[in-house]
Amino acid sequence: MWILGLKKEFGEARRWVSKKLQFQKDVDVNLFESTIRLLGGLLSAYHLSGDALFLQKAEDLGNRLLPAFRTPSKVPYSDVNLGTGVARPPRWTSDSTVAEVTSIQLEFRELSRLTGATKFREAVEEVTKHVHSLSGKKDGLVPMFINVHSGLFTHRGVFTLGARADSYYEYLLKQWIQGGKTDQRLLDDYLEAVDGIRKHLLRRSEPSKLTFVGELAHGRFSAKMDHLVCFLPGTLALGAHHGLPAEHMQLARALMETCYQMNRQMETGLSPEIVHFNLQPQKSQKDVLVKPADRHNLLRPETVESLFYLYRFTGDRKYQDWGWAILQNFNTYTRVPSGGYSSISNVQDPHDPQPRDKMESFFLGETLKYLYLLFSDDPALLSLDAYVFNTEAHPLPIWGPA
Repeated sequence: MWILGLKKEFGEARRWVSKKLQFQKDVDVNLFESTIRLLGGLLSAYHLSGDALFLQKAEDLGNRLLPAFRTPSKVPYSDVNLGTGVARPPRWTSDSTVAEVTSIQLEFRELSRLTGATKFREAVEEVTKHVHSLSGKKDGLVPMFINVHSGLFTHRGVFTLGARADSYYEYLLKQWIQGGKTDQRLLDDYLEAVDGIRKHLLRRSEPSKLTFVGELAHGRFSAKMDHLVCFLPGTLALGAHHGLPAEHMQLARALMETCYQMNRQMETGLSPEIVHFNLQPQKSQKDVLVKPADRHNLLRPETVESLFYLYRFTGDRKYQDWGWAILQNFNTYTRVPSGGYSSISNVQDPHDPQPRDKMESFFLGETLKYLYLLFSDDPALLSLDAYVFNTEAHPLPIWGPA
């Protein structure tokens, strides 16, 4: 556990969890965010410390999240009240997000394994089986929304690897790895999806021929790519490391270059939330274009997350160098003199990046953790043959032989 030797700080955090962390509260929480951040964090803390307190808290939370699955289709509601157990969809729709209902499986499955209570695993695997069997996919690509009453995809014909769909693909691969590579259905769905990405969403920009992943809406291609999609190089590299086709690693390297350029081509050296790629061959044009509404940076982890995976698997120090450049730019443009870091509104203005006075928890939980691991030269430090990271960067053990 004592990777950094921060025993005193860990002791403080443990005391807080013991005395102050109470889930018996009349408050609505998002099932997905609470699972990946809180449940994932508690399970990870248990594994790294061996302290049963964290598992007790995790089981309490898991029980309070379970009522979200009480829907006609067994596809969970997006929100649940931790105190009352009343679950509901978002205020604006009766749909849940596909990424959210398919990116809670690592955590609930692990909770069942540790506690012996099968109800957690059964709830999430019911969702996995259901989504596996649904129509409305396009060569393994899934729509962004699913109705909790009918259990069917809605807003069909729109396909993205960005917000609302991203971690569906990540968790197909990671569940397969977590379970010791035994579930062929998960692997088949993942491989089909990668082929679908290649077939429908992959293009190259002008003038630098950067490989990127766009979006498809009712047959029309858009050269739009969320920064969130930069999880994909790391996921592809992880799959290749675990025996999947070598061309997955080639694609990972090409997309990693693109994600770095999304940072490097900005005046602050930090990526905006969304970019559009230029497809017209004109020498004067940049590859990466940004709309005014998209030029904020929320201190997201995806680029440095993938840099960590690429460095671990290739040993190529350029990935460390790229991560170091991004860290320097975070320090220059987002660090707050009184402490902490802030999201910024304009990555294209180095003189006034417009800090927002808000630091997302994933900056500490993911961005800085992946940077720390990227700069470590010890492959045994949270070995990727022993652990699989959930989508909030919390390491969970691989069950079977990897």
